[in-house]
Amino acid sequence: MIKFQYCFKYLLLGILGLSIVASQPSITPAQTSSKKAQQHNQAQVLTQEGYKQLNLGQAIKALEIWEKATSIYRQLDNQEEISGSLIDESVALQALGANIRTCHTLVEALKLDKNAGICTTAPAQSTESLKQLLYTAITKQKPIPVYLLGWRHLGEALRQIGKLDESKIVLKETLSLAKQTPSADISRILLSLGKVEQSIYKQAQNRYFQTEEPVFQKEIVNIVQYQALNSLDIYQQVSDIPNIPIGVKLQAQLHRLSLLLNFDNWLAAESNPGNTQLNNIRTKVNHQIQPATTLILNNSSAFDQLPASNSIYAKLNFAKSLNKIASKQLHSIAIEYAEEALQTAKGLNNPRLKSDSFGTLGKLKPEQSLAYFQAALSQAQLSQSSDLAYQWQQQLGDLYKKQGKYDTALQAYSAAIDNVTKVRDDLLPNNADLQLSFQEKVEPVYREYMRLLLASPNPNLKRVIQANERLQIAQLENFLQCGKLDIIPLNEVKNLSTPLTVVHIIDLDNSVEVIVQSSDGSFHHHSVGSKLVKTSVDNLLEILQSSRLASINKNLIISPSQSLYDLLIAPVKTYLPPSGTLVFTLDTSFQSLPIGLLHDGKHYLLKRYSIAQTLGSRIRPPKFLPKEQLRALIAGLSKFSPSFNALNAPEGLKALLRVKQEVEDVKKQTNSSTVLLNEKFTSQALEQQLSTNHFSILHLTTHAQFSSDPQKTMFFTWNKPITVLEFDNLLKLNAQTNEDGIELLVLSACETAKGNKRSALGIAGVAAQAGARSTVATLWKVDADSTALLMEEFYKNLKFGTPKAEALRQAQLNLMSNYKYSHPYFWASFLLVGGWL
Repeated sequence: MIKFQYCFKYLLLGILGLSIVASQPSITPAQTSSKKAQQHNQAQVLTQEGYKQLNLGQAIKALEIWEKATSIYRQLDNQEEISGSLIDESVALQALGANIRTCHTLVEALKLDKNAGICTTAPAQSTESLKQLLYTAITKQKPIPVYLLGWRHLGEALRQIGKLDESKIVLKETLSLAKQTPSADISRILLSLGKVEQSIYKQAQNRYFQTEEPVFQKEIVNIVQYQALNSLDIYQQVSDIPNIPIGVKLQAQLHRLSLLLNFDNWLAAESNPGNTQLNNIRTKVNHQIQPATTLILNNSSAFDQLPASNSIYAKLNFAKSLNKIASKQLHSIAIEYAEEALQTAKGLNNPRLKSDSFGTLGKLKPEQSLAYFQAALSQAQLSQSSDLAYQWQQQLGDLYKKQGKYDTALQAYSAAIDNVTKVRDDLLPNNADLQLSFQEKVEPVYREYMRLLLASPNPNLKRVIQANERLQIAQLENFLQCGKLDIIPLNEVKNLSTPLTVVHIIDLDNSVEVIVQSSDGSFHHHSVGSKLVKTSVDNLLEILQSSRLASINKNLIISPSQSLYDLLIAPVKTYLPPSGTLVFTLDTSFQSLPIGLLHDGKHYLLKRYSIAQTLGSRIRPPKFLPKEQLRALIAGLSKFSPSFNALNAPEGLKALLRVKQEVEDVKKQTNSSTVLLNEKFTSQALEQQLSTNHFSILHLTTHAQFSSDPQKTMFFTWNKPITVLEFDNLLKLNAQTNEDGIELLVLSACETAKGNKRSALGIAGVAAQAGARSTVATLWKVDADSTALLMEEFYKNLKFGTPKAEALRQAQLNLMSNYKYSHPYFWASFLLVGGWL
């Protein structure tokens, strides 16, 4: 009976359990639907709250809120809303200056290949292939609003990290899609396109200022004016669109006014009475400034209709533009706008916005500038905004210097350099604006600091050298548009068999400073007026870069060479060793000079010393090249190749008839070698060899050109010229298979473009970036027969274990002793940059 009762009980429980289970499906969907609706509502509330915080200038809070919203959308598995929320996150990241992270977030939002190198600042793939990848991705994606928004923001992000060509492709294709999509807002896309065209204008303008060669400057002038006019036209198109958001229209008007003023200033500096075209453009541009200003002033209420943080930046930008116009009335209005911006920033209690506002007022109100810059610096430090802090520290340094407070000024400049170094290390690859304004905003900080240090009765020469070192590395990194270089200061070089003597030659405009760092660690200083030095430099370079150099009387070369020796070397001669190796760090004005050519009245400097040149006293740790490691990739052109007809190729390139002989000579002196000659020396073959094999030496005997413009610094393969930036990527492929990198890079048959004074940037820049310890190159196109002889002797010396700098010196002396080749044209062109061992 008991058993029956228990059985009946459990039977009833089982039936009840089954009925409960059976009833569950009819309840769950309703509950689940209700929960999803609640989550969706919560995510939407978070999205709105994020924009509220962003508009108040609280980008970090906005990012945190949007990350929570994205997490909810991921739980709901709503792909479009996940993308939309990630785009929101990217907006906050952009406001924080985290441009690389912004780009990666947008790549995820648009479901692009994370490994395609879209956001890398030195892409493994070529720019052309990346542009094609982006073009294909845009055309394949559905043109729905969220993706159009994502593509526009990606275009902005690519602009911010300096990938301007890719940004332009993205924005142009997005604009094309938007025009085909009903109700799509094209005004913001068009505004972003105007901004990238303006950035390309700034890039061309920067190239113009950095380029020393007159023939290349003329080419860039056309690009500058085209880009400026194109960008101005796009901003005007945005303003003319009916019923566009007031904020978009105001931004277009502000950008247009700023560009008009900048372009007018550039035209005023560059036009001359004989240049009718530029003068006509300037007249038209100048006549547009006043109407553009009046248009914004007449619609001043638009500023207050923007979100608070946007309104602050808009007012500050307008104030800066007004300050560039010679009008007391507009100057007063500029102050009013900046003061309004400051009051709004105080209301938001946002230290970064307050810093920018205080700093702008410091520039507008010189009589109160000290207090304003101090307040701006305090707020920049509070918000950890190094990119603002260094600007205010530089301004304070200038003010303290004028007041005669030199110690305080030095502290300000030193802090500014620390901050600009931090900004460059952290942001250079991610911040196009910092690259484009290097000469204007970055370089002067270093120069002024060094001037002030040397003005002291007992200058700290070690600090001068350190500042110059940091400047030269910054110049090189800016030239290459790269991140931090993997190189060390000379004073950290270990295990040298003989102590090192380093000669620093620094150009500070009004003076040239020579500082010797003797082998015993002591420092010695000589200062000379720059006028005499620069006259001799110009005279010597005019001769050396002449196409008639080989026929010029040796005495005409010795005269300016001796003048430079007397001005720069003779006053510090007692601090130099009687023989051995001298390492020179040369400022940009002197980098195209073959230092071994300097003459003491009896002998060339090369007779006594082997000479190496370094950039900013920094190199990859030098080491001997063991003779058993002379494994070389040798490539050259002895025929006229298709690449000589390229649009960016110099005129008059001819076949290098003795290349075959040089290649054979080098091959004989190495233990193992691979040869790429003529049709086999293609860019693809070079890439394949460097990416799959381990070479300690890369010897290229082909036409090459060094320029102050990286786009004109190139060498020639059979099928195409390879620029310095493309070469950088090629050598990095070798670094991936060879952890020691290239020990020795030899560039034979190259030349410096006429008018260029800083060849070392082109010669050693890419080699340093890619890890080559030493580079041998020629400063001008030399005789084929003598070059073949020199290279044979150079490699023979290396094979006997001679250090690289001494091996090159002995090869040069060997040529010099040959009556046929005693003229400096034949032997003085060869330069060693980097490690001398």
